[in-house]
Amino acid sequence: MATEDKTAGGHHLILGTLTDFLTGQPLTDTHDERYRQQLARLLVAEKGYAKTDIHARCPLTVVADEKKAVVPVDFVVELDGRAAMIVKYGPGSVVTRHRPALAASRLLRPYQIAVVVATNGRDADIIDGETGRVVASGLSAIPSRPELMKAIADRPPKAIGERQVELESRIVYCFEIDDSCPCDGTVCRL
Repeated sequence: MATEDKTAGGHHLILGTLTDFLTGQPLTDTHDERYRQQLARLLVAEKGYAKTDIHARCPLTVVADEKKAVVPVDFVVELDGRAAMIVKYGPGSVVTRHRPALAASRLLRPYQIAVVVATNGRDADIIDGETGRVVASGLSAIPSRPELMKAIADRPPKAIGERQVELESRIVYCFEIDDSCPCDGTVCRL
């Protein structure tokens, strides 16, 4: 039986629990989580990543002046010890997810993560992390493990400057915290 999340006047439908595809741990079953689980399965079954290549719900601390928060990045794909791709899920229009996903790719590590995937679970835009340009669209265009290995082979990580970190952190805060639903339990204001 579905219930409504009442923790903060919520409107997210809780459908019970499900088993996380990557870890085997129980998670709250919501429509958003079902999309995340489909994305994890796609990365493993169709794109050839090992479950151990994929890190889910990676916490990212962001700061805007004296305000702080922690937001999750849905998936970080690491190859040969290097974060090579992030996947940022959000319901609604994919294009509205471009900028916060790109900003997150500049904050998770002290270098620019090469590939950024902004997705609503039904569609996706693949963004070159360095240029910010959309290079492909559609879930099928998400790079496979061999394609991602090739993409980063001749591309050393580019360091992110202190000023850019400050600005990108503000962008994530604005999109993910200031514009978040009050009942969003995935973000944490500090």
